[in-house]
Amino acid sequence: MPKLFFRVKFLAFVSGFLVTFDAFAQVPFPLSGESNECQAVRTTLAPVMDGRLDDPLWQNIPRITGFTQRELQVGLPSTERTEVAVAYDEQHLYLAVWCYDSNPQSLIAREMRRDFDYTLDDNFIVVVDPYRDRRNGIMLVTNPVGARADLQIFNNGASSNAFWNGVWDVRTTVNEQGWFAEFVIPLYTFKYRVGVEEQEWGINFERNIRHKREQVRWQGWARDNRIEQVNLAGALRGLRQLSQKQMVEIKPYGLGGGEFKPDQRRPVGNWGGDVNYLLNPTYRLNLTVNTDFAQVESDQQQINITRFPLFFPELREFFLEGDDYFNFGFGGNRIIPFYTRRMGLDDQREAVPILAGARLLGKENDRTLGLMSIQTRATDNQSSTNYTTASWRQDIGGQSIIGAMTTNRISVNRWHSTNGINGRYSTSKLWGNKNLEVGGALLHTYATDQGWNSEALAYRFFVHYPNDRWSVFASAQRGLKDFEPEVGLMLRRGFREQFVDLGYRPRPRKQGHWIRQYDFRPVQLTHTQYDDDGSIQSFNYSVQFLGLDTKSGESLSLNYGLVAEGLRVPFSLSPSLVIPEGMYWWRQSTARLRTFKGRKLALDSRWAWGQFYNGNSLQTQTEILWRSSRYLGFNLRFEHNRIQLPLGSLETNLVGTRITYALNPQVFGSFLGQWNSAQKELNFNFRLQVIPAVGKDFFLIVNQLYSTSTGTWLPTRGTILGKLIWRLVV
Repeated sequence: MPKLFFRVKFLAFVSGFLVTFDAFAQVPFPLSGESNECQAVRTTLAPVMDGRLDDPLWQNIPRITGFTQRELQVGLPSTERTEVAVAYDEQHLYLAVWCYDSNPQSLIAREMRRDFDYTLDDNFIVVVDPYRDRRNGIMLVTNPVGARADLQIFNNGASSNAFWNGVWDVRTTVNEQGWFAEFVIPLYTFKYRVGVEEQEWGINFERNIRHKREQVRWQGWARDNRIEQVNLAGALRGLRQLSQKQMVEIKPYGLGGGEFKPDQRRPVGNWGGDVNYLLNPTYRLNLTVNTDFAQVESDQQQINITRFPLFFPELREFFLEGDDYFNFGFGGNRIIPFYTRRMGLDDQREAVPILAGARLLGKENDRTLGLMSIQTRATDNQSSTNYTTASWRQDIGGQSIIGAMTTNRISVNRWHSTNGINGRYSTSKLWGNKNLEVGGALLHTYATDQGWNSEALAYRFFVHYPNDRWSVFASAQRGLKDFEPEVGLMLRRGFREQFVDLGYRPRPRKQGHWIRQYDFRPVQLTHTQYDDDGSIQSFNYSVQFLGLDTKSGESLSLNYGLVAEGLRVPFSLSPSLVIPEGMYWWRQSTARLRTFKGRKLALDSRWAWGQFYNGNSLQTQTEILWRSSRYLGFNLRFEHNRIQLPLGSLETNLVGTRITYALNPQVFGSFLGQWNSAQKELNFNFRLQVIPAVGKDFFLIVNQLYSTSTGTWLPTRGTILGKLIWRLVV
């Protein structure tokens, strides 16, 4: 307990010092313009969705015009006029956007696919907080050619789900005056309060004039604020007597194709579907039968030169939707208490069929509830297993929360459970408009075949001060030796760790300076100890002595650091290269150069060189992006590692290419090719997605795997699949 008390005091001291220093270093800007209210107008005649904005509705409706620069000249009016209007009827919310531009020939719009990388193009962003809890919401994005991207916002922007695909549509036009957009969003896409005569929603707008590197916003435009911070949104008023009827969405799918191996060819077929039952605007029940993930893109390969397991992100939409409901709040990547890739995938990353599942998500008053249960089929590697997870979260004050969660893995004659509590104090109004988060979590695991164990425990505390000029993140965490979340991912076991990242990001005072912002990080420290005796497990201290972003979009960073690893057992880099146990210290330098990704051709290159254990290493990662047109884009990734030790050397290469294509916003896809010299494996993944109507999808998927261990391409496995998902609303 004394050590724990010391760590909490240490985190509080670091946070308090920086908060006070930053408060005197900056004068906060006001958070909004003349008004923070937007009036929605009810209509009985829906506008024609063509992006032309020539309907009588849009000509006689109040418009929002007060947009203020966040970049490049904070606090000044936008250099280009932007206007927004909002209307609604019994079934839909409509938005009209006028993005005037004095030089429309310079608009950057080279993406048309769904979930495009909106950070590259001119775009317009809408953020809506329909429950008006100032914590959660959705974000919709489009660009001048009508590409669509969307995501869910959680914890006032602290986390988000970019894989969420809401039901909505947009149409755009471009002419000599600029570009214009027309949104239509079904009301059932939102979760809003029930039994309210007139709704008050949160809403905010942001326009990125990418060809000018200019960013303008309606509300919350101070540089310490992000568009995802829904507590800074304005008020959307005028929504009266919104429909609250129950709705059933049925999404059956059919799949067919074939699987090919050198000695086997077999047909593949499946069917199933999802049922989404909107109990009311705040609670939604999801049912899934014979769940299939054939359309999910292949994992991006990684080469591991560390002694810890790799983390692969979740890509399956069913598990990503509502992801925040089932977040233990533990943070970091050392311990992930609930890792959804444990469900539907075994330890060999082979698919495990999901028989059925159910999920209930919702919010009422200040309580957020989540429940999910998944049943998998028995395979050669594991028996039929049930995964059941439940969560509860209570809002406190303006932005803070406390919560609890349990995750259970139930199989034949065995039950394993991970249970935890967490809390977070959060504010974005400290010293005017500064952001601060302080929180922590406590976890325990239990298994029926092991009984109660007080050592099966883990905890974490953190302080986060994420602001424009000064930023700090400090945490202390510990995982005792018997803590083992079986539906989670453990990168380290039996450890305690302290982490500090301090950043200072001043901006040049001279208006015409070519540098937009510097980025100095005098302290980046990770100190990890073995829990049993406190000896060093890992140590990493680095200084970013130069970092900068230019007004033209380029960035550069240079780091120098001290690294240590304490090996209690030999570490095998390869079958023929084993590093003996012992304590190793070395120094390493890193450099990274990135050019503006909004251009047709962009580069991102990272280099690390210096010592490595008792030898030397050179590590390079280079990514080249070429967007030849709005229809076609190329991404080439190359990773090279060269390690020289007294016992021998190791050289690895990873080459990947990703080609994206889009005929229009409804027909698009990608081709992914990867070769890994460590695994001597080459794989290709081809995807085509067609959206004949919003909510209806057709996928064509081709996967081919080759072995290159003999110096030639030997096909080992291939699949060709077609999948149709058809959405019906009852």
